[in-house]
Amino acid sequence: MGERIYIFDTTLRDGEQSPGASMNIDEKIRMALQLEKLGVDIIEAGFPVASEGELESVKEVSKVITRATVAGLSRTPKADLDRAWQGVQYAAKPRIHTFIATSDIHLEYKLKKTRDQALKEAVEAVQHALGYTPDVEFSAEDATRSDWDYLCAVVEAVIEAGAQVVNIPDTVGYTIPAEYGRLLDTLRKKVANLDRVILSAHCHDDLGLAVANSLTAIQHGVRQVECTINGIGERAGNASLEEIVMAIKVREDQLPFYTHINTEELYRSSRLLSSLTGLQVPANKAIVGKNAFAHEAGIHQHGVIAKALTYEIMTPESVGRPASSLVMGKHSGRHGLRKRYQELGYQLSDDQLNEVYTRFTALADKKKEVFDEDLLAILSEESRSVEEAVKLDYFQTVSGDHTVPTATVRLQMGDRSVLDSATGDGPIDALFNTISRITDTQGKLLDYSVQSVTQGKDAIGEVFVKVNFDGLTVIGRASSTDIIEASAKAYVNALNKYYAHRDAQKPIPA
Repeated sequence: MGERIYIFDTTLRDGEQSPGASMNIDEKIRMALQLEKLGVDIIEAGFPVASEGELESVKEVSKVITRATVAGLSRTPKADLDRAWQGVQYAAKPRIHTFIATSDIHLEYKLKKTRDQALKEAVEAVQHALGYTPDVEFSAEDATRSDWDYLCAVVEAVIEAGAQVVNIPDTVGYTIPAEYGRLLDTLRKKVANLDRVILSAHCHDDLGLAVANSLTAIQHGVRQVECTINGIGERAGNASLEEIVMAIKVREDQLPFYTHINTEELYRSSRLLSSLTGLQVPANKAIVGKNAFAHEAGIHQHGVIAKALTYEIMTPESVGRPASSLVMGKHSGRHGLRKRYQELGYQLSDDQLNEVYTRFTALADKKKEVFDEDLLAILSEESRSVEEAVKLDYFQTVSGDHTVPTATVRLQMGDRSVLDSATGDGPIDALFNTISRITDTQGKLLDYSVQSVTQGKDAIGEVFVKVNFDGLTVIGRASSTDIIEASAKAYVNALNKYYAHRDAQKPIPA
């Protein structure tokens, strides 16, 4: 089986820095619990010094995670390190992850420090963090563009200071596999005390090489890889967790290593993150994309029917994708629905089942065939519900090439029922304008996207809207077989989130 590779997930920190991927505290907790269920070894919960909201989210994640290590990122100043400890101190296994840049371009233009100053600060940061926890990780930011001899000196110094993990990140996605391998080999040759730490890799995908570089790093002695679900992250993103893990599992002949990841939770983790952030997974995305196990070419279909191994190097079930297509219809009962959700990996309480069953029967009346993906969409819809200060009671739209698009909407707001109409550039714009007019809350639509959950003209469509209300950005989501209805519900969902956070005076990440 070989040596173990530790999976360090930074979805909640580096991944959340992806434009549009911000999550509130409750959403971060949901994602963290799923990551623990997935089996990741380390969850980087955030960057506590960034804001009060970030500190609180790291604290809350630390309190609910019982098995995985929870890490907080920190720069080298003592105030930053103190703040990181404030966040992770509640964790069963806390880690402080401190970093400073080592490349000359970062030292000169960003930090305005000399090499000696940066080395001294790196050592002092590790020593200060060790006053809080023995689990300290050090990262040499922009390591792959650093002078190799200087990088070796920094790494040796922080190990001597007591760091337990040393990360050699490709911060800007600059390196290529052969070069990265040579750098890691150089460290192994020149850093005398390197055997005292776990070496880590954190690769970005600016050249599309993050996963390839991460796997190369493993072959050159790295035993921790830092990655994110769906590969989300700054700019082009990070190395994709699911791709690294399945490459190790499928190509054991070339990668004789193992992880503690429960691969059957990969698809659920991917779907949850997409649902929370509104960032859709490309159809051709490896492992978790809609087309990852689809076969259209006739010769491929024939081969898969004869023997799946001809064109599938892994099974859909191995990554937690639904094994069957059609599952239920409008005559199915609660017992059958509960059983199918259990088969899909979800245990529903009686209250959850009642909520989901109501949505299921409404959908089954509209569709002849209800697919597993439909059931997952229903469950996602139910789990993201918020307290509804505003409810969509009725809507109607009129549009055409010779008609001014108009929407009529009736909203239930507490004891009041309000009906009004407005026009717009199209039926959906008219809907949003009408809702804004009724609620007297003007929102700026920043993003709108829709995707089909299943195939066919009666497929469920999931709509994601990102709306800015008074400087606060929220994501609204809803699904329906009617895209216009889903759009209206998604906007109302965003509005209710805004009201909930405003009334509770909670910060919403921008």
